[in-house]
Amino acid sequence: MQQVDRRALLAGLGISSAAMAMSGAHAQSTAQGNAAPERGPPRGPDPSARDRIRFAVIGLDHPHIYAMTDALIRGGGTLAMVHAPDAKQRAAFLDRYGDVRLARSEAEVLEARDIQLVASAAIPDLRAPLGIRVMRAGKDFLSDKPGITSLAQLAAVRRTITETRRKFAILYSERYEVRAAVRAGELVKAGAIGKVVQTVNLAPHRMSPASRPDWFWDTARYGGILTDIGSHQADQFLFYTGSTRAEVVSAQAGNVGTPQHPRFQDFGDMTLRGDGGTGYVRVDWFTPDGLSTWGDGRLFILGTQGFIELRKYIDVAGRPGGDHLFITDAKGSRHEDCSRVPLPFGPQFVSDVVERTAVAQDQRQALLAAELVLRAQAKATPPVMDSAAVQSAADRSARRRR
Repeated sequence: MQQVDRRALLAGLGISSAAMAMSGAHAQSTAQGNAAPERGPPRGPDPSARDRIRFAVIGLDHPHIYAMTDALIRGGGTLAMVHAPDAKQRAAFLDRYGDVRLARSEAEVLEARDIQLVASAAIPDLRAPLGIRVMRAGKDFLSDKPGITSLAQLAAVRRTITETRRKFAILYSERYEVRAAVRAGELVKAGAIGKVVQTVNLAPHRMSPASRPDWFWDTARYGGILTDIGSHQADQFLFYTGSTRAEVVSAQAGNVGTPQHPRFQDFGDMTLRGDGGTGYVRVDWFTPDGLSTWGDGRLFILGTQGFIELRKYIDVAGRPGGDHLFITDAKGSRHEDCSRVPLPFGPQFVSDVVERTAVAQDQRQALLAAELVLRAQAKATPPVMDSAAVQSAADRSARRRR
């Protein structure tokens, strides 16, 4: 990846230029997680964007809102209105996007007849209720992940989609906004590695405690580590395996290294099984300060005729930048630099809003990914057992052997 693209991607995930200068990109977000990207917003739609919409933003609590807004602008969207009660968040957003109409209330956005879509990166447990209100107002909704934090919210979202026929989209950016992940999808679709058998996702993140708002530490607000980070990985599992039905085989989640925040979860994993393949996911908040980016995100795709590995954000002690794809097939092994692969989500999604299609995102698949992580979170067991529990399990095993 070229340096400018890499910095923009990292910034879209919440890394400010000041943070990168001070710590070599050692933080995923700065104060309150509201850092604006270093590079300016898109100047206008991509050449591939064939449709135009006007959209609004409600909720700036996670810096993913910048990447979301940029994607919509690239797709042909015009940012027409923003509602954000927090003055600091609002100032950073307006500093980046300029002269945008400020809505005095959520109702002002929902009642605006010229707004077709609302995007939001509000606190996670507020996103689904907002999306429901948006859909009932006759508009489509694009949420940051996780878009849904409980099974009750999921049921309400599905019911509202059926009643209103509006879109509830979730921007799973680790697939839609990572060029290597886009390229992997092209190769899988072309049959480059045969039929996909399994995906393995490793998704470590840097915690950066000083930069985090209070809700970051409360599972009731963000849904738990599998619901939050794991939603990216469930989406990739479904997409690359082509699964339309799936279940959680096993799951773990808990706090193994952050006792000062007892309601926080810093480690989790889950095993998934679908009608198109299987998947394993590991998520954590243990990226050390020595890594020059916020996490060494990796994806392995096993096929019947080869395999693909992605080093999304860094090739440790190897090639510079991110967006590295490695493929091995009958002809050998090769590396692809994916830094110039186009990102199609924005243009495709704007066209989906206008034309009522589902090219950018399959609604059922997006919600199935949300359901998988919610069910995994609900059944997750602690990842580390205390000595008494270990001994009890050993005793039970010994009795069964007798």
